[in-house]
Amino acid sequence: MINLLTIQNLIKRIGLRSMAGPVLIVMILAMMVLPLPPFLLDILFTFNIAIAVMVLLVSMHTVKILDFAVFPTILLITTLLRLSLNVASTRVVLLEGHTGPGAAGKVIEAFGHFLVGGNYAVGIVVFIILVVINFVVITKGAGRIAEVGARFTLDAMPGKQMAIDADLNAGLIGEEEARRRRAAISQEADFYGSMDGASKFVRGDAVAGIIIIFINVIGGLIIGVFQHNLDIATAANNYTLLAIGDGLVAQIPALVISTAAGMMVSRVSTEENISQQIVGQLFSQPQVLVLTAGIIGMLGLIPNMPHFSFLLLAGALGGLAYFIIQRPKTVEQKPEAASIEVSPSETNEASWEDVSQVDILGLEVGYRLITLVDKAQDGDLLRRIKGIRKKFTHDIGFLPPAVHIRDNLDLRPNTYRITLKGVEIGTGDAFPNMHLAINPGSVSGVLPGTQTHDPAFGLPAIWVDTAMREQAQSMGYTVVDASTVIATHLSHLIHTHSAELLGRQELQLLFDHLSKLSPKLTEDLIPKLLPLSTVQKVMQNLLDEGMHIRDMRTILETLAECAAQTQDAHHLTALVRVALGPAIVQQFYPAAQELQVIGMDKELEYILMQAMQTGGSNLAIEPGLADTLLREARTAAQLQEQLGLPTVLLVPGQLRDLLARFLKRALPQLKVISHEEVPGFKAVRVTSMVGGRA
Repeated sequence: MINLLTIQNLIKRIGLRSMAGPVLIVMILAMMVLPLPPFLLDILFTFNIAIAVMVLLVSMHTVKILDFAVFPTILLITTLLRLSLNVASTRVVLLEGHTGPGAAGKVIEAFGHFLVGGNYAVGIVVFIILVVINFVVITKGAGRIAEVGARFTLDAMPGKQMAIDADLNAGLIGEEEARRRRAAISQEADFYGSMDGASKFVRGDAVAGIIIIFINVIGGLIIGVFQHNLDIATAANNYTLLAIGDGLVAQIPALVISTAAGMMVSRVSTEENISQQIVGQLFSQPQVLVLTAGIIGMLGLIPNMPHFSFLLLAGALGGLAYFIIQRPKTVEQKPEAASIEVSPSETNEASWEDVSQVDILGLEVGYRLITLVDKAQDGDLLRRIKGIRKKFTHDIGFLPPAVHIRDNLDLRPNTYRITLKGVEIGTGDAFPNMHLAINPGSVSGVLPGTQTHDPAFGLPAIWVDTAMREQAQSMGYTVVDASTVIATHLSHLIHTHSAELLGRQELQLLFDHLSKLSPKLTEDLIPKLLPLSTVQKVMQNLLDEGMHIRDMRTILETLAECAAQTQDAHHLTALVRVALGPAIVQQFYPAAQELQVIGMDKELEYILMQAMQTGGSNLAIEPGLADTLLREARTAAQLQEQLGLPTVLLVPGQLRDLLARFLKRALPQLKVISHEEVPGFKAVRVTSMVGGRA
């Protein structure tokens, strides 16, 4: 015998919530086949109306679309429920309609008598009007909005993805938050696509409602006259009222559901629900209310007009405007700049405390950008810079110097400047109350605004008003605010100049940190085998070519092994790169087993080898050869980019350092690796050639 505890465990294991959906669908489909008594029909029709009202209220109180992401599925279920009830009620109407208007239950009788006064001609007109409103106006409009919304949402996905990547690169969000935002963008696109298809259910339901009511009327007349021997007038009255009541009790919930669908797809996502948006945006301007009250009042004074209605409404609107004007407003007091009075004092002698050093990293801003770095004014640039330094430390492998921020009255009001050791390395303009719409190359239109370029990567961009953010995203632009523009530019420059940021102090702090984890790594190498300056140069060489130094174990162990062979920093860098070969290859080819690279013609390799043997370490490439080499490398890199492949040049180890230094300034996107750096388990395929053909 199964006890109660066993049954409870079984129910818990199965999961009631997971079973609710399949059970509901099976019950709805069963209603099309199984006969239902009038009492059960009354309950189910009432349930259908309650579900429609619930869906409408939930859609009005939804703040974000994804908070009600199940709406397309609910639209299908409610449509299926109405059709099943139509089939079940049609069966009862045709079987029992000869007994009177109450044959199909009290709900249908009430809709057939109370709503249309028992007049089936009026009922037919009301039913047709409801169907036209639902089918032609609401459902068609909602379907069109959903279709356009789905297309614009899909077009805006690349821009939104790039905005997420910008926040991730700026250190504002972590990997988990980035994945959550990407999933939200994908779900939003799926929602609009589902709504585009789900709106067809409602249109089909309206057509089915028209067909069902005509079937009920014609079939009822035939059955009433020929099977139950009713006269035509009695049969028309009974069956038409029942059919009209059945149609109305199904179409009114359908109209409510369609209204909810239209609200869901036509709303603009903000932090407020629809009710708050309507009240806040439609009734918040007293000038509009006063003018409307004046116009309605003047219309009410015209002879033969309904004076009471017009004047009553005018008075209500005027009272509402007066209430809004008299409502106390919270005035935000802006903090005034504190005036500092410097009392005259004697001039002290100069001392060593008066000597000031230049900032390693500096950010200077114009006076209009001070709000971005002022916490009292909700400026979040300081938080973003902290995130940039943290992400840089995680990605590159050492802690960069702090960024010193100061205002500079010599700059234009909206200009900022980034300095490294007192020298400008980047500058740009930012507008705190605007957004930068960056064109990634696939936008669907042109926006009004100030034309410019993204300061970090040079992409064409437009400064637009904040109100146009949604429109810009829907057209495929990557939209970011002023703080993100500055933070992204700073992050890009810090990564680009990472080699210059690794000074003696930063390297010593890194070794002090390593000594706590692996003491032998540092104490056996420095200064016993290599001076700190040589190790620093090796690290800077790696950083200069875009490598990270997170794998300090491999780097220091390789330096310790090879220190007896050479003390030359460039030679040691090449040996370290060989040891880091798998990491270098993985950086350019994250998951590929076959490396599709740019090769070099054997004859050109031989010429460069001969030149190296002749010129020694101070090799200068002959101008004609240099021009040919540069032109061929640029052509091969462009071909590789057109194929969608990494621009990586594979050369012999003896030529790698020479070619890397030569091509870096003209072709910074082209990375040079040696044959020795490629792991043995990776296959290599040459897809383009420098100096020849693949």
